Amino acid sequence: MNWISATISPLKDLIAFLYNKGKTNDVNKRQIIRELRGNLIVFENAFINQVTSDVVIDNLANEAIKEAIRANFDFDKIKSGKIHTADIKDERNRKYEGWTAGRLLEKIDEKIEELKTIKRLKGSADQAKNNTTLMLSNLYFRMKLLAEFIQGPRS
Repeated sequence: MNWISATISPLKDLIAFLYNKGKTNDVNKRQIIRELRGNLIVFENAFINQVTSDVVIDNLANEAIKEAIRANFDFDKIKSGKIHTADIKDERNRKYEGWTAGRLLEKIDEKIEELKTIKRLKGSADQAKNNTTLMLSNLYFRMKLLAEFIQGPRS
């Protein structure tokens, strides 16, 4: 998880921001923001403690997203508008310019499901032929981008 090292310092600020942003009366929005914060904390602690991919995958959550889907929640309520260049802090996330919070959340949910499925099928993500390290890295940077977008100056 060396790919996360350069982002640990700003991550702490994002986690604190999400804690405050999660104080809303919209139950689904609150749960999704809390889940995003929790997942970023999983990555932070996984880096600090040098745990395996399997431990990270086991601790990633997407229940709030599933619940919001069942409730027909509009994911763009998390943050309206589209991701602009100014919202993107990591060069690798440039491809998400023009995406909405809803579209990004769908991709985050899909990747969490895929990682859990790979682990379940193979017994260990580290033994899978898939590049789970890259998949986890992409997932982390998508989550970080979503948090930065929510925090960003655009409304």
